[in-house]
Amino acid sequence: MIRKTTLSFFKVFFLFSIILFTKSHTYAQTAAIVGQQLPFDRICAGLIVNGTPFNEYNATFSYLNFPAGTTFEVELSDETGSFTTPTATTKISFVDDPVAQQQTIKFAIPTNLKGSNTYSLRVKSNTATPVYSQRFKNFQDQTSFPAFYRIFTDKFYINNKEANATICSGGSISLSVYNPTPSDQPSSPANYPGLTYKWYKDDVLIAGQSGTTLVANAPGVYYAQINYGGCDDDNFSSNRVTVVSSTGGSAVTVDSSLGNPFCSNGTGTVLTATSGNSYAWKKDGVALAATTRSITATESGIYSVEVDFGGCKAVGSIDLKSNSFTASIDVADEYQLKDGETLNVSVTTDATTPKFEWFLNGIAINGANTGSYLVAVRGLYKVKISQESGCIASREFTFRIKGEPSPATVIPNIVKLSGDKPYWDIPEIYKTATTKLMILSSNGDVMFDDVGSNYDPELNSFIKDFKNVNPVYYYVIQADTGEKKGSITVIK
Repeated sequence: MIRKTTLSFFKVFFLFSIILFTKSHTYAQTAAIVGQQLPFDRICAGLIVNGTPFNEYNATFSYLNFPAGTTFEVELSDETGSFTTPTATTKISFVDDPVAQQQTIKFAIPTNLKGSNTYSLRVKSNTATPVYSQRFKNFQDQTSFPAFYRIFTDKFYINNKEANATICSGGSISLSVYNPTPSDQPSSPANYPGLTYKWYKDDVLIAGQSGTTLVANAPGVYYAQINYGGCDDDNFSSNRVTVVSSTGGSAVTVDSSLGNPFCSNGTGTVLTATSGNSYAWKKDGVALAATTRSITATESGIYSVEVDFGGCKAVGSIDLKSNSFTASIDVADEYQLKDGETLNVSVTTDATTPKFEWFLNGIAINGANTGSYLVAVRGLYKVKISQESGCIASREFTFRIKGEPSPATVIPNIVKLSGDKPYWDIPEIYKTATTKLMILSSNGDVMFDDVGSNYDPELNSFIKDFKNVNPVYYYVIQADTGEKKGSITVIK
């Protein structure tokens, strides 16, 4: 009995050993990917290194029982750590050791990656039935780590770069990410809608605030930081703004970008008020259309601005002076010069060592470089006064000199169809080879259009018949002396 039992035991043990051997042999042939520890604890791409954004990371792994030529790729999870819809990476290069059955892949993450602190990484084979590794462990022995592509890595500002702001007791002010040129995307993080922010007051994180604007309703020191999660960096923080409170509004100051007095050189000076919520400007007590914090002023005067600090208002002003020069001229815009008459035109100015330039019909008058000029010829005159030291500036005056009308230039506006040779006798001064004459009917029809001096035969070709009403025509004469327009009434 004992012998049978012993025999049965050895049979069972033999069969069990065969099964174990078979299973062990089967497992030995199963393909597998075993990842090594990652040489980093997080992926923080995008920082400029040697002039280009850094975005290169390595993953080393061993592979077993794969066919020769099998390729592999690195996969990131989604931002929640799930591999249901993994994030594809870009393979930059790889180093393969087929003898040791080990490979290192250098990869880059997408530039539009939705950053989070819970990414994971794995490697998969590009075989008919993909084989996946376990989640890699980072340098801190964790399978979950931050991954961000930092798309904006420059210094940025809030509150229009201003270091101070004022609110009323119980009021508020909006602090926004500075964005003066929205068309220039790299100029401000506000041009990247996917970015979020962390706002701080007195170095304490303000919960629930992640947009480009924060409404500050209490005194303190505020600043913003681009939210790159576990890839945060103090270099991605804004300037600090000190917000103070006042029960009756703060004393508003107005600063001139060119100082006061300022040099009025044509571009003007920029007046900037204390930061607030809204602005209402006046010049010498008269309201201006400007409602922005800064305006451009080109003239002297008293500029005032009422600033709303969110619950209370205050007014500030500046008595803006110009250290440019003044000038005047002693001739009217138009002057009628009699035959044989001359006119001495003078300019008075307080410019420092002024320079004078006189022009006739747009052409500089040779030798005319003093503060006065003796006019003897009709035409359009201009004098330019320049101050070329200290405050560089210039002013101009224009005036027209006209002559007395004379019969030689009077154009008749009545044509009489009687006599041996009825015709419209225009002054000889207009009968030149370059004068253009056009005559139109009262309906606007062109009756005559010619250039030249031989008008007489053609003028009567259309002035022939009329009924009880005297017909009216219109003329345009374009001559070297200018353009003349008028009407012609035909009578019997």
